[in-house]
Amino acid sequence: MLKPAVLKHRRTTLERVEKFISEIYFTDCNLRGRLFGASCPLASLSCFETSQRIPYEEAVRQEFRLVKVGDCFGSTWQTCWFKVDLSIPREWTGKEVHLLWESEGEGMIWRDGQPVQGLTREGEKTSYILTDNLKETDPHSLTLYVELACNGLFGAGKGSMIAPPDPDKKFSLQKAELVVFNRDVHELLVDFEILLDMAKLLGEENQRSFQALYTANRMVNLCDVANPSTFAAVHELACSVFGQKNGESQHVIHAMGHCHIDSAWLWPYDETIRKCARSWVTVIRLMEKNPEFTFVCSQAQQFEWVKNWYPGLYSTIQKFAKEGRFIPVGGTWVEMDGNLPSGESMVRQFLQGQRFFQQEFGKLCLEFWLPDTFGYSAQLPQVMNGCGIHRFLTQKLSWNLVNTFPHNTFVWEGIDGSQVLAHFPPADSYGLAGCVEEMLKTVKNNRDRGRVNHSAALFGFGDGGGGPTQKILDRLRRMKDTDGLPRVQMSTPDRLFTALEKEKAQLCTWVGELFLELHNGTYTTHGQIKKGNRECERLLHDVEVLSSFALAQKSSFQYPSAKLQHLWRLLLLNQFHDVLPGSCIQLVAEDAMRYYSGMNLPWPLREASRGPAPHILVVNTLPWKRTEVIPKAGPGGSKTLGANTNDFLVNIPFRKTVAHLLKPLEIIQPGGLRGSVTFSLQISEKSVLTQEVILDAACPHVRFQTQVRYACNLLWKLFPLLNTPIPVYVL
Repeated sequence: MLKPAVLKHRRTTLERVEKFISEIYFTDCNLRGRLFGASCPLASLSCFETSQRIPYEEAVRQEFRLVKVGDCFGSTWQTCWFKVDLSIPREWTGKEVHLLWESEGEGMIWRDGQPVQGLTREGEKTSYILTDNLKETDPHSLTLYVELACNGLFGAGKGSMIAPPDPDKKFSLQKAELVVFNRDVHELLVDFEILLDMAKLLGEENQRSFQALYTANRMVNLCDVANPSTFAAVHELACSVFGQKNGESQHVIHAMGHCHIDSAWLWPYDETIRKCARSWVTVIRLMEKNPEFTFVCSQAQQFEWVKNWYPGLYSTIQKFAKEGRFIPVGGTWVEMDGNLPSGESMVRQFLQGQRFFQQEFGKLCLEFWLPDTFGYSAQLPQVMNGCGIHRFLTQKLSWNLVNTFPHNTFVWEGIDGSQVLAHFPPADSYGLAGCVEEMLKTVKNNRDRGRVNHSAALFGFGDGGGGPTQKILDRLRRMKDTDGLPRVQMSTPDRLFTALEKEKAQLCTWVGELFLELHNGTYTTHGQIKKGNRECERLLHDVEVLSSFALAQKSSFQYPSAKLQHLWRLLLLNQFHDVLPGSCIQLVAEDAMRYYSGMNLPWPLREASRGPAPHILVVNTLPWKRTEVIPKAGPGGSKTLGANTNDFLVNIPFRKTVAHLLKPLEIIQPGGLRGSVTFSLQISEKSVLTQEVILDAACPHVRFQTQVRYACNLLWKLFPLLNTPIPVYVL
């Protein structure tokens, strides 16, 4: 007897596979609906709310109140601590057991006094593995704490992401329960997802598209969602496709875990500290289960925050760093703005960053990592070379509004001829999800095909933190070497750039600035931050120079190294690429201004001036010639003008020196086009002399405007007497 023919219809087959793994349709009978098995409620759930970001040890001592799923908590920027009492059913022995937690806000799970995993619905982290395989001897009752920050990955904007924060926003808890997690179902879902994307994205002209589609269709036929014993055979079918290898000519993608965390943006600095901990502790958990997983991480400031606030986590990070898996990159204190800081500040970013990485991890960074900054000054290659760095990675120019940047891998040449090897990941993102579409884009979008056959893919939720997930790693593992797809290998920045350097002779050269055709308003907005930055740059430079001369003059002077490093690091922090440009919320701007105001401390000048000195040393700390008037206090501080210059004599008829200071020196105009100071001298009981000393821009001399208010019955003759000048040394 003849069997009826099976009709071939591509769209119908695609839809059949899509519905079989859908999160929306037919979850009562499809594979997705079997991801979680049995469930049970928590034994107890209670909460404590606070407006402060307090440490764990303090939080657990507070008084908690009973709450339930569905309740709302806090308001924006508050913190809710949940005490979670669990009792795992004995009949779940042999099962993988998760705490399922879905809420608004960003959470951190604490277990036995240590942070163990971040929780965020936006970052696809809504469950915590209590045990991979519950044993009879394992504790079945335990208590966890969840620290929930009342803000999301992207702050708490009212109405839109980049709107000002909504101070009245409430945060709800939608789900909190224990569940059995079916790992084999998870693996099959990833199998189906990769095959389905290959079928849809490789195109009908590609035979691999049809092979993937019909393999997925056979898997649907074979899979009985109610009978887990069928799952192994279904997985073997998928592996038959993934096991077909690529040719030697296939493009190689260097995949690296990544979690771009803005040091401040739509949230304040203090919240970034917790974002780092939530993201990085999750990375550590993934490294423990995935030995091939590598993760790159920039910004020394963030490492220092975690070191100070989460020392246990930091020690674990150092352990994985020694293994070459948790990889510090960038070499700078923060991912700073690429145009507004002075050249000296650019150098200090590298100095402080590299010093930290050398001290804490025993090595210097070999690459400059700046994926999200709003353009790049032409002086940067020179600065990089001077700091021992010859490699550069960013992707921001893919945001250009008008002109598409012509290269992904090229030689960038600076204003003095210095060169670095630059790479822009072709997927135009630093937060990939590890999907087939992104890997294909990495190849298709590469503007240097034929010149180089390697490129980077940075995966993991970013900007507000989050980082990679287990699902992303599982996707990438299936694309390691699968015919029809680029070869995806877990890699490191050094392996990537080493491969690119072998083809350097074939690359094009870009000379000058890397200009971003976007975010132009960042050169003007929040002008007070930009002014504060420049004033503090000048202040720190002057203090360092004067402190050096004070040390040379007086060996007992204590050079303020630690204090200067602290102040420089505050300034460098404020040069972060969402702070100095002014693209941050007002709360961050207020933090920045507070840091600036705390730096206005001329303490080395006071120290240097203690005790008698044979002469005065005046230093020009700017790169142009200057002729300002330099005041000098006489004996006793402010009682005399002093120093034998610009002295005043009066004839009444005998000569008399005017030396009694009535009104001390005061700055009238601080600079710019005109700088001037004024003071007043008491000539007699009823007569006062006032003089303004004026220096105008482009004027070759100093002007003096002198006025005398005198008694009407006396005739005064006033003239300045220039005596022995103060020794002045201009450097």
